[in-house]
Amino acid sequence: MSDELPEDYIRDADLEFFERELSSFVPDRVFDAHAHIWDSDHGEQVVWTDGFPSDVSLDLYRQFVDVLHPSRPVSVLFLSLPWNKERRHETNEWIARNIAQDATCRGHFFIEPEDDPDWVQQEVRRLGLHGLKCYYTYASETWEADIPDYLPERLVKVADDEGWTITLHMVKARCVADPSNQHWIRHYCETYPNMKLILAHSARGFQPSHNLEGLPALQGLDNLYFDSSANCEPHAHEAIIRLFGHKKLMYGSDFYLSHLRGRTFGASDSFVWVEEDSPVWNQKQLAFQPSLIGHEHLRSLKLACWSARLSDSDIEDIFWNNAAELFGVE
Repeated sequence: MSDELPEDYIRDADLEFFERELSSFVPDRVFDAHAHIWDSDHGEQVVWTDGFPSDVSLDLYRQFVDVLHPSRPVSVLFLSLPWNKERRHETNEWIARNIAQDATCRGHFFIEPEDDPDWVQQEVRRLGLHGLKCYYTYASETWEADIPDYLPERLVKVADDEGWTITLHMVKARCVADPSNQHWIRHYCETYPNMKLILAHSARGFQPSHNLEGLPALQGLDNLYFDSSANCEPHAHEAIIRLFGHKKLMYGSDFYLSHLRGRTFGASDSFVWVEEDSPVWNQKQLAFQPSLIGHEHLRSLKLACWSARLSDSDIEDIFWNNAAELFGVE
């Protein structure tokens, strides 16, 4: 296992992008509320991306994200990757071993819909983790799955009993504008007020009009939060800030995705991922190189904060204080 960032992975243009666009925006310390690490021994590996090591620990993660926001101390909430169901126990153990190295880091326990609530409660306690992570690919009907298909109510009740956080990556074509998603989010938050629900990717508002349409239906839920991870649409973040207040939004890198190149674009009633090998970067009018998704995402946050007229202290809340308060970090 390599313990160092690949020498040729980061380009001079990445460092120039940060200095030009982001250096004066990103605060002096960062809590990353959505990131992934992996161990290839558990069947996890970012195999489609050149330059990524086969294993990533807390130390190597910090080397990678130092490229996104250099010289900023980083604490983190780690989430397992959902790729190998048979080795899920080992991936949860990997998260636990890494966060045990730093008292300011946190981890979520990856669940399956069939899990026994008592067993989940015992495992999270045993491992010293802090909440739950579900994923829609474990539902029988993945892309149009209802939330209980991959986050069953009996496990939400355990989180409520324990005062845990839950990170939710919802699906359905219209995401938070979908009435079923609205119903289940409101039902879970109102029925289990001691549980804190985090909607990943700024409510997965990759099409920001979905946030503008759907988020008003979720106002008034005190235990509802958002992480910004990988969303490159400023209006998706701004909708959260304006409807819920900036204290409900937390920065998340979505590492490893943050270190791919490209970005999302809202289009029609959906969105598209434009990747490094997409032909759009070489239009005859102007050819240019795609930036890191993590930098595009940070710029979208900057634009949202500017449009919402947030103060420097408000921005520090998004990058540190909100997560530190939610996760009990001193």
